[in-house]
Amino acid sequence: MPVPELDLLSVPWLLALVLVIVFVAAVVQAGLGMGFGLMAAPLLAVIDPELVPAPALFLGFASSFLVALQQRHHIHWPEVGIASFGRLAGVLISSYALLFFADRNSFSVIFAVMIGLAVLLSLFGPPMAFTLKRLFGVAVISGVMGTITSVGAPPLALIYQGRPSYAARATLAAFFAIGCAMSLVALFLTGWASFRDMWLAILMAPAMITGLLAGRYFQSGFDQRYRILMLTASGLAAIMLLIRGLLGW
Repeated sequence: MPVPELDLLSVPWLLALVLVIVFVAAVVQAGLGMGFGLMAAPLLAVIDPELVPAPALFLGFASSFLVALQQRHHIHWPEVGIASFGRLAGVLISSYALLFFADRNSFSVIFAVMIGLAVLLSLFGPPMAFTLKRLFGVAVISGVMGTITSVGAPPLALIYQGRPSYAARATLAAFFAIGCAMSLVALFLTGWASFRDMWLAILMAPAMITGLLAGRYFQSGFDQRYRILMLTASGLAAIMLLIRGLLGW
């Protein structure tokens, strides 16, 4: 199994590629209030499966926290609270499931399937009328997907499509900051995360911070310009991961 920390530091072009991926994903996060995981996680996993889910979740937590802090006046905290309870339920379900993943190949298959599902939901998922019950339900699904893959945004995006963009962006950022923290605790408890993952995240953090700063200039019309490109890249990465997991590469 490769040691990503050494690979990244010893191969300049590999480190540069990782930093570019993180930068672009952070621009997405700043523009939409979510989407860092869907952009970054599958591409990072193609480079090295050990870059997910925990290192990507560390970065997802940091990027969401910074966006929420910047736009805190627009956060709807009652919605964050209800969604967080749903996320907790999803985290507990996924924590139990993680106990049965014996190796990285089986994990890669499940990871790829869930990323593919996330892409399909983003492309073809029908918008839902916003209710608190539905918010709780999609937050449970987000918790399962987010803990296993670090990608928990697509289910929430379906229910927030009709909401004002400034409020949705801030509220979702706050929710994902809390949700990523929950998922990280679960990964540590189940043995799928370690302090090395935190150091990997620190190594990638400068690119994330730069992307968040740059992303503030792309918020207007961001989704229409870059959404299809982001989903295409994520979908192709999911296919590659599925093939690699099935063939045991």
